[in-house]
Amino acid sequence: MSDKIKFSIDDVEIEGEVGQTIMEAADAAGVYIPRLCASKNLTPHGSCRVCTVKVNGRSQAACTQPIAPGIIVENDTDELKGHRRSIVEMLFVEGNHYCMFCEKSGNCELQAVAYRLGIAAPAHEYLFPNRDVDATHPEIFIDRNRCILCGRCVRASKELDNKNVFQFVGRGIEKKVAVNADANLSDTDMAGVDMAASSCPVGAILRKRVGFAIPVGERLYDAKPIGSEIESNRAENK
Repeated sequence: MSDKIKFSIDDVEIEGEVGQTIMEAADAAGVYIPRLCASKNLTPHGSCRVCTVKVNGRSQAACTQPIAPGIIVENDTDELKGHRRSIVEMLFVEGNHYCMFCEKSGNCELQAVAYRLGIAAPAHEYLFPNRDVDATHPEIFIDRNRCILCGRCVRASKELDNKNVFQFVGRGIEKKVAVNADANLSDTDMAGVDMAASSCPVGAILRKRVGFAIPVGERLYDAKPIGSEIESNRAENK
């Protein structure tokens, strides 16, 4: 019995493997599906919904939906791109994102996805929430103004660092990432080398004393848009 599964994405036949999600199969085939909460080596979470695709006409999160023989997946459509732009725009206005001053600028996935989707400025009004920062740790700085609640740090701390430094607390607009301590990050067992620090797609969790070390023009998304490394797989597979 073959372990290969054939299906289509935007009328292009894709061959995946049993157990893969749509996103995993698409990545291997060189088809980029935008995402923010999804990251390699972390359990899929399906929270940001930026990776939403249509599967046989129904909306599904590509990072969690497994592939199946003959499914018809829509990814690069005007409707889906419109939904993704709305999600990303709301993430910008629900936080305090000042890209021109942020250490993560040029390496930020939120910023890069926005550019990829053609967003120059959000269409919604900014909410300017009052969020706290935590600079108590000698090696790590937390700025919750930039947090998009993707949960990567929560999963990375558990799954990669074998710790439990971060957790979600609160509900709705009060939801935030908290630390496993009575007060501050400095009271936890987090280390500067922990993968939880590098898992953040935005500038919410930063290592100290390395900001702006990479000059403009050499940052991750300065020369090529986000997803280019995935799309290069398509040329290699031809």
